[in-house]
This record gives sequence, structure tokens and C-alpha cells, in this order.
Amino acid sequence: MTAKTPQVQTFGCRLNVYESEVMKSHAREAGMEDAIIFNTCAVTAEAERQARQAIRRARRDNPDAKIIVTGCSAQIKPESYAEMPEVDQVIGNDAKLKAETWTGRLSEKVVVNDIMSVRETASHLLEGFEGHARAFVQVQNGCDHRCTFCIIPYGRGNSRSVPVDDIVAQIKALVAQGYNEVVLSGVDVTSYGKDLAGEPTLGYMMSVLFREVPELPRLRLSSLDPVEIDEDLWSLIANEPRLMPHLHLSVQAGDDMILKRMKRRHLRQDVIDVCNRARALRSDMVFGADIIAGFPTETEEMFLNTMKLVEECDLTFLHVFPYSPRPQTPAAKMPQVELAVRKERAARLRELAESQMARFLAARKDGFYRVVVEQGGIGRSEHFAEISLDRDYPVGSLVDVATHDVRDGRLVGKIAA
Repeated sequence: MTAKTPQVQTFGCRLNVYESEVMKSHAREAGMEDAIIFNTCAVTAEAERQARQAIRRARRDNPDAKIIVTGCSAQIKPESYAEMPEVDQVIGNDAKLKAETWTGRLSEKVVVNDIMSVRETASHLLEGFEGHARAFVQVQNGCDHRCTFCIIPYGRGNSRSVPVDDIVAQIKALVAQGYNEVVLSGVDVTSYGKDLAGEPTLGYMMSVLFREVPELPRLRLSSLDPVEIDEDLWSLIANEPRLMPHLHLSVQAGDDMILKRMKRRHLRQDVIDVCNRARALRSDMVFGADIIAGFPTETEEMFLNTMKLVEECDLTFLHVFPYSPRPQTPAAKMPQVELAVRKERAARLRELAESQMARFLAARKDGFYRVVVEQGGIGRSEHFAEISLDRDYPVGSLVDVATHDVRDGRLVGKIAA
């Protein structure tokens, strides 16, 4: 008889996806098969609302389950979750990744420490990710920057990096399990290595990884700071075909005054320069971007500068968020843009994103791609484009696909015989 697996509901970033697998493994080994774990996000008020709604629904549907809440929102606001009658325990971001937290069955209802006191990011070797076509590997956690809109450093702590050898061991294990694509994730991955001996850069670590794991077919990166791409990484962009031609940039805005008020480290021209340099090195490079609509003090002219930047840089995969004031952050005290205006600007950005995607797909409808198969008869090209496949294939497989059409926001392709 197969043992039951604890349920984990994940909100937010790719790093949370990785950490949910760590917790699921710890809870399963501890025999907590009836636990329901909520790995929360604090980026927006909407993410927190959705988590609370899911917790209440889970209790209604599972009256005897042990409900545990963790993640960034739980780290920042532990009491607010502890006060919910549906919740049995609240666990902080550092404690959630330690096996002893689960095997020890801590009796306290709130197990949350001072995240700013954490100095190390331990490697958590996983054999695989259930139901995922690609594996996410945590290489860094926390952030030393203090963007005025962002609450995440208070949930994740300061920047910590996983040693190079541990990352290599993790990815070797995942490749041995059959994973063909790995995503390196973190809160601020371009800050990788500054806390390690010798201060290895992200690009250096990746160079070692490619050398030590030659059997790794494909590697992707999570969100990058535009002004912190190191020269070793630029060299890989130019020369390493196993690094996929898809970079996701933490842009946030396209107006210099707003970027300064956000306390970002780049200006508008820096984003343009990064896109131009990457495309000069690799002509098929495509870009995604995180963008906030309606940041405090943003005028219509400032917003239009962001719209123009999307077009000028030909950004394709946009993650658009209407600004959400976060308690404890400087931006929450700035003059706010009306909520209706924030939502309207976000809608215009999403409409532009749909147009950008439509152009991107139309230009690739008669192409030939190497695709990682996902669930539901979908695959992802090297550029992260979704492709509807003509037949089922095992999830995680690498297949060659010829595309011939665009339908419902996806390329349509036929798997080569």
C-alpha cells in the first residue's frame, strides 16, 4: 500500500515551489501524511487574501487535518495566522526547511525566529519534483537591497548563497533522476556568491556547473537584476547553448524618476543596454519582465514611459502587478495612485503583453524546436513558448517539434517521428 503524501499549497515565486518540495519530503518522512501545508507569499495583499481563503476552505473540507502555515507572509505576520481558528501551527521561513522542525513535532503554535539573524542557506538535496516537467534549484535566498515597495527581505532575510559544490551535487542528482531542464532560483540570484569565500559570481558558479555536469541538457535562470549580470554570465549567454535563450529581468518600471523612488539599482537605459547586448550575443534571445503598474506618484506620462520601454526592448513574457502597498515599506507612506487607476494601468500593460506575445508567436509559427513536455499535452520551447503537441509524451521528455500554426495563445506543433 502506498503511503499518503502530505498536501502542500504553494503561493508566489519559483523559490516557493522548490521549498514546498523540501517541506513535503520532510513531512512525509516524519509521517505527517494528513498535514496540509500552506506556503504563503507576501508580495501583494491579493496573494495573502488568496492564502487565507484557501486555508478556510481546506479546514471546511478536511476537519481532522493538521493545517500548517508557513512562507513569507507567515514569517512577517505570524500572529495574524495564529489567530485564525483553522490554523494549527505557524512555521517561519528558516524553520520550515529544517528536518528537525517536522520530525521533532514542535509543540509551540508559532515557530518563527528572527530571519535577519540567519547567515546560511543550507542545500536541500531532492530526488525529484512530483508532477513538474522541470526542476527548480535554490542557489540563493534573501536580499540585501531595500527597494521601497518590497517586503520580501523581512520575510527572507539578508542574501545567502548555496556553495557551488552543493549546487553541482543537487543538479547531478536531479539529472540522474531524468530531469532534462533545471531552473536556478533565488530571491536575488544576481547577488549570488558575495557571502561565500572568494566571492564567486553567478556566472562563475554556472560555468563550474556546466563543466561538472556535462549531461545536463538545459538550464534556465529566474529573475535577474539588469545591472548585476557579471562578465562570466555574459560569456555563457554568448557561448553556452545549454543556457536557454530566455532571460527574465526585474524591470519594475520604465521611468527614471519612478525607478529612483523605487530605489532600484538601474535606470531605463540600463534595461535597453542589457537587451541590446544580449541580442547582439545571441540573436534569438527573448525577454520576460516583472512590472509594477501605478507605483506611488506615477503620472500618466511616467506610465507611458513604461509602456514604451516594453515596446522598445520587445519584452515578451510580462508579469504585471498593480502596486500593492505593503506595511513597513517606505512606498506605503508615499502619495498613492488611486486603486482604480492602478488596476486600469495594469490592464493596459496586460493588453500590451498579449499583443507582444501574439507578435512573438506569429514570428515562430513555422519553426523547429527542442521542447520539454509538460502536463496536458503542452511543451515549452527553448524560448519558453508554449506549444500544443499533437500526441501525448511522457512529462519531462525532450522532443523535437515542428510548429505550423498559432491557436489560443500557443504555437501548434507536431512531434517529429
